[in-house]
Amino acid sequence: MERASEASGSDHLPPPGNRAGRWYLGCIGLSIALLGGLFVWLMGHSYLRAREMRKWPLVPCVILSSEAEERRHDRNSPIEYRHNFVFSYEWQGQRLIGDHLSLRGNPWTSKPDVIKGRLAEYPVGKKTSCLVDPANPKFAILKPDSLAPGYSIWFPSLFVIGGLGIAFRAAFPPAQRTKT
Repeated sequence: MERASEASGSDHLPPPGNRAGRWYLGCIGLSIALLGGLFVWLMGHSYLRAREMRKWPLVPCVILSSEAEERRHDRNSPIEYRHNFVFSYEWQGQRLIGDHLSLRGNPWTSKPDVIKGRLAEYPVGKKTSCLVDPANPKFAILKPDSLAPGYSIWFPSLFVIGGLGIAFRAAFPPAQRTKT
């Protein structure tokens, strides 16, 4: 019986069910690796953008207006708040106006205490500093984005490594050991 399988060479090919399972695992592994890679790219891009913002020139500015805005999507949803403000700054002799807290603008929140804190932090007439985008001086912000994505990029990297490991093991399974 052993000689018949050796002569036909069938011991080198996995059974058809095993091949389908390996294809399935390979696809799962590659999917996990691709999704992890997407998150690595997104987090890396966010980190590099935040790091670049810290190189923007810091110029003095003054808060011209500062108020809270409220909205409610429907009568069953909670009230949301946003801090709207306008600040003035000077860039190369030109007086400009800005209204962004960060690159993403002025975020909405359902917590009124957050808005009260921002109103207290940026009252009308306060002199502070803003970061001016040298590529577009008409755009300025008061706070740069967080560098946290760069510090957390290791986590989706684990999915890339794990997914590639699964795909590799599916494509190149360990040699089957024979009982002696």
